[in-house]
Parts: sequence; C-alpha cells; structure tokens
Amino acid sequence: MSSRTRIKICGLTREADVDAAVDCGADAIGFVLWDRSPRAVTIARAAELARRLPPFVVPVALFVNATPDHLRQAIEALPLALLQFHGDESPEACLAAGRPYLRAARMSPGFDLLDFAAVHASAAGILLDAHVEGYGGSGKAFDWSLVPPHVPRPVVLSGGLNPASVIDGVMHVRPWAVDVSSGVESAKGLKDAALMRRFCEAVREADARIADVAN
Repeated sequence: MSSRTRIKICGLTREADVDAAVDCGADAIGFVLWDRSPRAVTIARAAELARRLPPFVVPVALFVNATPDHLRQAIEALPLALLQFHGDESPEACLAAGRPYLRAARMSPGFDLLDFAAVHASAAGILLDAHVEGYGGSGKAFDWSLVPPHVPRPVVLSGGLNPASVIDGVMHVRPWAVDVSSGVESAKGLKDAALMRRFCEAVREADARIADVAN
C-alpha cells in the first residue's frame, strides 16, 4: 500500500475546473469520451483541456464500448493519456489499444473481483465502481465489504465518493487511488472548486490517519 493515495478527478469540461483540480492536488484528470454521458467532451476538446496539464498530472481518457476508429483518433490526439475502459470491453480489446489502461469493474454481490483482475492482468489498475444502469457517473456507492484483501492489481476506488465519505472509503479499502466525479460538482459536468479542495484535503486526512495507526 502506498503511503499516499492518488487522486483522480473525472468528467471535467471547463478550463477553470482543470486548473482548480490541479491546484487542489489532483494526480489525474479524467475526460469522458462517451457521447451518452452528460459529462462528455469531444476528442478535440479533451486534447485542448489536456494541454493545460503540468508535468506529472496525467490525463485519463474514458471510453465505453468505443469503436476502433474512435479509440485510434483519441490515442493520436491524447498521446500522454492513460486509457480507462468503462464498458464491456474484452481483455483482448483493452490490450489491443497498445497503451496503459485502467479497467472498470462494476461491483455487486456475487461479482468475483479476483477473477476479473486475473483476466485483466495487463491492466495498470482496476477501477471499482457501483453496478448501476448505464456506465458510471451515477453518484452511487457500493458496499466496500465486497472488496477482497490483496487484489492482484492496483485498486482505484470510485462510486459515489464525496468529501464526506472519502475518508471512510480510503481507510476501509486502502486503495492505490480514488476517483471522484459527481461528488465534487455543482451540476453535471461542472466542478465546484471548493468541493474539489475539500475532497483532496479529506484524502490527505485519511492518509494521515492510516499513518498514525501504522505507527
């Protein structure tokens, strides 16, 4: 377990929100390239926003069952992006993109996360989200007790996190990273700078509590 939980803020659509997220200490910024999402941006817009990111803040391009052509265009336009597959993509399809990627797992009772992580052994990490109608962005949390210990890939905790809940989430799951979208918004796709700051501060507070327990 890393001593510092990484922070991804997803679903950004505006320059001011990107700048505020970076200023708050986000490690990664997510752009939704799925046109059915209320937080969707075009490939060109994602590339424009990604150019604002300083070194060591990673752009993440989120896809849901994208066509090979759409995926190729995005990879060309976002050469530094980590890919995030949030639909029903097969391990072969994820690997064929030829780039480091996160694979989203839709958590529900009976779901075998260890088997899923083994099948997606080439993933840089497994993102845990609630199993809801559609593909993420619902603001719904899942039962954290469903996460087994010792998942063989780095875990990114997502699903309904906000400044009030993320401390408990980090302390319970001990993820490599956390991912927030609706929990720091004033409206869908519009981030709130104060909520983003409070979220990042809460993650650091969780890390400090974990360090205190360890000592």
